[in-house]
Amino acid sequence: MESPIGPTTDQAPANPAATDDMLVTQPVGYWSGLTHTTVTRHLRDAMAEIDVTQPQYWVLNRVNGDPTAPSREEAVTQLTHLADGPHEIARAVDQLLHREWLRIDDGQRLHLTDAGEAARARIRELVTGVRAVVHQGISDEEYVAALKVLRKMVANVEHKNF
Repeated sequence: MESPIGPTTDQAPANPAATDDMLVTQPVGYWSGLTHTTVTRHLRDAMAEIDVTQPQYWVLNRVNGDPTAPSREEAVTQLTHLADGPHEIARAVDQLLHREWLRIDDGQRLHLTDAGEAARARIRELVTGVRAVVHQGISDEEYVAALKVLRKMVANVEHKNF
């Protein structure tokens, strides 16, 4: 049967040792999942060495990155889709308040403290170094091309009903 988009390529089982000429048959779900797991683990391990978590960094950036300080609920709502569980962002906010990296004003808005801004800057430096390791040997053009392909794959299946 001919595909509406042209000839199809048979799908082979995931094979970490696949040669370049075999990659066209490899499942994107396997490779994108392996990439996510491996890169996230590497980043989180590096962050653990300075006693911070990725969700804490997300919260620090969210509080820093908006001209209007978010409430606790707004930060949780805006970041939960990134987290591994529904309570992870609320927990990160509590941890940051306990560390006094965040404070809550009279209007119940979150703000970075000086210590919080210093921590955010240190974490950003670490994350920049991790990004350099991940991107080693990959040009900006290759990186953009890879993300465009992944974005197109998401768009291709996002609204399909099978």
